[in-house]
Amino acid sequence: MELQHRGLAIKNTLETRKAVRRGRRTRHTRYRQARFLNRKRPDGWLAPSLIHRVHTTLTWVKRLIKFTPVAEIRQELVRFDLQQLENPEISGVEYQQGELLGYNIREYLLCKWDRKCTYCKVENVPLQIEHIVPKAKNGSNRISNLCLACEKCNQKKGTQDITTFLSKKPDLLKQIQSQAKRPLKDAAAVNSTRWALFNALKLTGLPVSTGSGGLTKFNRTRLGLPKTHWLDSVCVGVVDKVKILINKILIVKATGKGTRRLCRINKFGFPCSKPRHAYKHGWQTGDIATGKGVTGRVVVQSDTRLEIRVSGKRVGGKLNDFKLLHSKDSYSYA
Repeated sequence: MELQHRGLAIKNTLETRKAVRRGRRTRHTRYRQARFLNRKRPDGWLAPSLIHRVHTTLTWVKRLIKFTPVAEIRQELVRFDLQQLENPEISGVEYQQGELLGYNIREYLLCKWDRKCTYCKVENVPLQIEHIVPKAKNGSNRISNLCLACEKCNQKKGTQDITTFLSKKPDLLKQIQSQAKRPLKDAAAVNSTRWALFNALKLTGLPVSTGSGGLTKFNRTRLGLPKTHWLDSVCVGVVDKVKILINKILIVKATGKGTRRLCRINKFGFPCSKPRHAYKHGWQTGDIATGKGVTGRVVVQSDTRLEIRVSGKRVGGKLNDFKLLHSKDSYSYA
């Protein structure tokens, strides 16, 4: 299985709450005292969006231990060198504020640009490191100025500016410029949570072994496996051989347990929907049900109607038209 967390959704929700509270303090309404100066963070504190990653992983580890004979846990205890990702030429005294360890630039670019040519999207061909702003025009070696290109596109672009090279493809130009500035949030999150996750896994009572990212890549290359998250997990640590038994895997996505808000609010912080209503029939939004030829996540519409939404389709009907398969547990499955 592959587990998808909701760290970004949590961060956005907290930022929305912060903006609403700040706005409330400036209006002539009940004052909410600021409390950020009288609270002390404990040792090992992690932001809510980061501790969610640890708790979600631990939840599924405990579920698997409960239902399957798990003998050992392996974790890829990897950390990224964020300074080298930003500046490949960093050396010497410049490392006084950072750690000299992590993936190299090429491996990071392969992940960032999805192992495709940035310009023509071709796959499974030799790729070259390409400067978005050419070095001939004072382009830097920073990670935000690097991408991947096949030999044909690299030679065709030459020393042209990217705006000139893609003048007839404005949508692609906009997408590349946006992706090039994508921050290193995922790498920073891994660095922040790796030891918290390791210590949490040890509390399960099972032996926990670790492996580096380089060892995982070596095992995957030696065994001839494609680059996917679930196959990477198979290659963590010391691996002699692997037998693949399945082609499709379970995708589990964290959806959260709802909200404490009584109703939705607009961008100004004022109510824009009716208050939440508790239904007596027992169905909840997020249940998984089947009926009318479809199976998927339920959205409760009223006291008498439900709707299943799957693959962009919406199939509604009465309560009796559907059969409950799985009660809401804060995850969706595919």
